[in-house]
Amino acid sequence: MMKPITTEKAVKLIELENTLIFQTDRKMRKEEIKKEIESLFSVKVDKIRVLIRGNQKKAYVKLNKKNPAIDVATKLGMI
Repeated sequence: MMKPITTEKAVKLIELENTLIFQTDRKMRKEEIKKEIESLFSVKVDKIRVLIRGNQKKAYVKLNKKNPAIDVATKLGMI
């Protein structure tokens, strides 16, 4: 289960750092998150950082420069 996060910070990261934020299942590993993002949106992922707080896990997905995050965000209806 992956759900995009659409806060002000998330939109700022999309514009400045080409990064998307997703709330993921706590048991998902970085490799699984990367595979799922790349297959769903046909993009190349450069790096994934994970933040676990309480019972929530957020994945910060930095996309390759050739794949603008704004395009993926538009497809998802975030922007």
